[in-house]
Amino acid sequence: MKFYIATDHAGYALKAFVKEYITTLGHEIIDLGPNSADRVDYPDFAHKCARAVVEDEKSFGILICGTGIGISIAANKIQGIRAALCHDAYTAKMSRAHNNANILAFGERVIGKGAIESTIDAFCETEFEGGRHAGRVDKIEECCSFGSDLG
Repeated sequence: MKFYIATDHAGYALKAFVKEYITTLGHEIIDLGPNSADRVDYPDFAHKCARAVVEDEKSFGILICGTGIGISIAANKIQGIRAALCHDAYTAKMSRAHNNANILAFGERVIGKGAIESTIDAFCETEFEGGRHAGRVDKIEECCSFGSDLG
């Protein structure tokens, strides 16, 4: 799998750990910044990652901020993105199985390294179930296309 990763300043310290873990699993990871812990605005990096995932259809993204909330909300403004804020392996598994999530988000101040590993594992190991869930994901995309030229 190929992953794009981006954070804000509040998620920066955890980024190196996540990159190393993803690499040990045999996946490719592309760092979209930031390159320091200096203050930045999370929407800038969320949009950068989200656009990369949309353009590279078979890829996934990982976003990290302090709580994971703001950065996941910002990413979900990009049509084609289903960023899921996950706190454990179960939520990561369900985000893939039922929602076809293409970006995994979490908060550096909320989740520990052990939980991050199991969350990433579950996200990587789970396929979208399709079936009754496919229609729901299609409805999400339909909603997103309304006014999509606004930003």
